[in-house]
Amino acid sequence: MAAEALFRPFDFKGLHLKNRIVMAPMTRSFSPDGYVTDDVAQYYKRRAAADVGLIISEGVGVNRPASVNDRNVPRFHGEKELAGWKHVIDEVHSVGGVMAPQLWHVGAVRTRDPEWTPPGPYDSPSGLSRPDKKFGEGMTDEEVADAIQAFADAAAAAKTLGYDSIELHGAHGYLIDQFFWDGTNVREDAYGSKTLTGRARFAADILKAVRKAVGPDYPVIIRISQWKQQDYTVKMAQDPKALGEWLGALVDAGADILHCSQRRIWEPEFEGSDLNFAGWAKKLTGVPTISVGSVGLSGEFIAAYAGEASKPASLDELERRMERDEFDLVAVGRALLQDPDWVVKVRDGRESELMSFDRSAMAKLY
Repeated sequence: MAAEALFRPFDFKGLHLKNRIVMAPMTRSFSPDGYVTDDVAQYYKRRAAADVGLIISEGVGVNRPASVNDRNVPRFHGEKELAGWKHVIDEVHSVGGVMAPQLWHVGAVRTRDPEWTPPGPYDSPSGLSRPDKKFGEGMTDEEVADAIQAFADAAAAAKTLGYDSIELHGAHGYLIDQFFWDGTNVREDAYGSKTLTGRARFAADILKAVRKAVGPDYPVIIRISQWKQQDYTVKMAQDPKALGEWLGALVDAGADILHCSQRRIWEPEFEGSDLNFAGWAKKLTGVPTISVGSVGLSGEFIAAYAGEASKPASLDELERRMERDEFDLVAVGRALLQDPDWVVKVRDGRESELMSFDRSAMAKLY
């Protein structure tokens, strides 16, 4: 299993990574009432000790009443909560790891626990959870401004705690992405628009506020996707021109790295080219990109969570794309969740030891 391209160092704007492999953010819900425990810290530490280049945490809630959809999803605000995250980064740094929290607001997404309700109203651009599906009320100007500040405050806290970078979750049909999508953003003020670039203002204003909070030299990542959990077939940017205008607005606002999520990393984004989503994003903007989507496993993640078997898969196609520098980094999700030593096994050519993904792995931290 050739893997040389995966194990080149990556240096960019204060990020010094030993290889090109990123641990993808994966919701785990093992933080009782939003407080991370030492078990969470050790979960991340194990991956850092096993040579993951960059760890991106599970999504962590910013300081809005309904920013998370599960009482056991961790929060990234409050003295006690941040003390827990300080312990996490200290443990990761103790073994030479590099880590960024993923700052998250779920928006108009129902809670996963029917017996728990968030301590305040749901946020959304227009009171829609999907096209034509009513879900609460659209955010007021004051609520929009408060949400922007909540992201900036969380980013500042991450820098103060010693995290090496931050990521904004702007994908998969959550709050920032709900502003991008014309199916959920029908506002008629400055945060709504007939154009994708116009609807990117909310994300751009968050990026500007984050940049002001962390300064010019701190790396800021934003995760984006075309698909939504509400509709896997959505493609907001129908062609490279629209994609370049959308992503260019985010880069201009302060995004340093684009984390481009697709369901299958090997699928081309547009006809006429085999470039995937991250490949097009890099070509159009010139900034570093992270590619992600079913890396190292035979089945894609949605089917796997439904119980379909996902066996180890060849990395030859990934290696080919890495060798030609189509994108800069690759995020690995389920394979690393299943096996903390996945990176070491790939590096050492121990492909016979790679593990299949079993969704039972979601039920525990190890």
